[in-house]
Amino acid sequence: MLSAMRALQQAIPMRSSVGRSEPVGEVLHGIDRVLRDVETGRFERSLSGLTAAGAVITSTEIFFEHDKASFGDPWMWAPIALGPVGFAAGVAGVFSKRMAKTMLPLTSSVIVLNGIQGTWLHARGIKQKPGGWSNFRYNMEMGPPLLAPLLMTMVGGMGLLASILRREK
Repeated sequence: MLSAMRALQQAIPMRSSVGRSEPVGEVLHGIDRVLRDVETGRFERSLSGLTAAGAVITSTEIFFEHDKASFGDPWMWAPIALGPVGFAAGVAGVFSKRMAKTMLPLTSSVIVLNGIQGTWLHARGIKQKPGGWSNFRYNMEMGPPLLAPLLMTMVGGMGLLASILRREK
């Protein structure tokens, strides 16, 4: 019985795919196909779609948080304006390889820069609170959230990553 199994394994050609073997010509379905695409760096379309979703969700959340602050600084509108632009670029990246390689990285770069700018503006806002950085714990809780703009940076980073990956088959 054991020798029959070995003979059968040798008769089926195998190919290696990042740490695991699978029969040549085997059709993958569901999660196996997704895992293979991720292992081989083929998830440009998926990550473009996640970038689009992340841009909308993040800009909506930012709108509500900046609305609480009464949009006291005109720069508070920048991440809200970039949300729909990031969404459009992400959706375009899902359907067009050309857009995934041109518009998505351009838009994502601007989103990353805006997130970095937001972190600097939030740090400046904490410094301007009574006590500034010497009253760090109180001003971190009551002032602008220092690390929140990095969420926008992460969405832009996903778009940049999507633009350098290979497209799913």
